[in-house]
Amino acid sequence: MAGSASDALLVGLGAIPGAWLRLKVVNHFQPMVPKKHWGTFLVNVVACFALGLVLALNETCTASTGIALLMGVGFFGSLSTFSTFAVELLNELRAGQALTALVLAVASIGAGLLASAVGYGLGTHA
Repeated sequence: MAGSASDALLVGLGAIPGAWLRLKVVNHFQPMVPKKHWGTFLVNVVACFALGLVLALNETCTASTGIALLMGVGFFGSLSTFSTFAVELLNELRAGQALTALVLAVASIGAGLLASAVGYGLGTHA
């Protein structure tokens, strides 16, 4: 049954460690980079790669829908964060840093798309 309680549980069980890992990675890289948004950039690109890989493996293997929900929607969905990305762009724009916001937007979308494609490509050849 689509949208069952067990599906929600799988998504939730994946989301908790994904969100925790995002927090740890962003906070770990914050002292090393001039702006916090580069930590967000990193976790988003890694999540795009991994989600592309999970999607491909789910399509090409006999992996269960449960694995896709747990890892794809739950873990990697919570590891990435579009809302934080959008707010960080807004903060750059509000600070008068339009060029930084543009570079971040283009780099994030481009790298995310490329990472998704590479992950998907690897997954289809597994």
